[in-house]
Amino acid sequence: MKFTVGFSPCPNDTFIFDALVNKKIDTGNFEFDVVLEDVQTLNQWAMQGNLDITKLSYGVLPKVLDSYAVLKSGSALGRGVGPLLITKNDGPFLKVEDFTIAIPGEQTTAHLLFSLAYPQAKKKIFLRYDVIENFVAEGKGLGVIIHENRFTYLNKGLKKIIDLGDFWEKETGNAIPLGGIVMRREIDTAIQQQIDALIKKSIEYAFSNYPQLNDYIRNNAQEMSEDVMRQHIDLYVNDYSIDLGEEGKNAIKKLLQVYQQTNNCSINYEDIFIN
Repeated sequence: MKFTVGFSPCPNDTFIFDALVNKKIDTGNFEFDVVLEDVQTLNQWAMQGNLDITKLSYGVLPKVLDSYAVLKSGSALGRGVGPLLITKNDGPFLKVEDFTIAIPGEQTTAHLLFSLAYPQAKKKIFLRYDVIENFVAEGKGLGVIIHENRFTYLNKGLKKIIDLGDFWEKETGNAIPLGGIVMRREIDTAIQQQIDALIKKSIEYAFSNYPQLNDYIRNNAQEMSEDVMRQHIDLYVNDYSIDLGEEGKNAIKKLLQVYQQTNNCSINYEDIFIN
């Protein structure tokens, strides 16, 4: 039985999925056609229902809940892991609303968090996450950075204005749900549960060999040192990745509540996660 699965080439995702898609664990009769893409592309594809299983930003989850259910394993969720708003030239009178702000995709959790913190900021452009650091360094505006850029922006003389994850945690008391793994609802519930268990097993396998980094992680990481790869994994892969638990599920529900209030829509909170 074959399924399409999409995730990003970032170290946290390749760390999570390596054992599953490269058959380092027993996957039974399941086969996987793998697509590696940036998260905004995956978000767009999720809205189109292109893949059976996919990584996505929790910011886009409200728009795909009719088609996809959230798996318990594979999420990037935690504390101190949020996107950063950065600048080239800070100052005591910097007013975010006066600047063009580069954001890594309209449907990303980063955009939702930025909009929550700065509802009056309207001068936004949406770029791939890996070009935003240079956008700011070239003096074109401010930027919201995610992934490995959290660890590299200081090397370019850039400065943090705010950690949007910290803002979320102070406002809500919840961990910040960045991204997760979803699966098409039309797939049999028993199969959803089996694949969820396999993703958990894949993560546990990865941790059993960590901090060693394999070629699958290295070859897909873009111009990244091993130290940055490990920082990336350490930040985004944790106990919530193995199993969301009730605390993780509640954090995701809170994000959906914020989206619902902001967009004046209705969400069925009883039907978010696989059974």
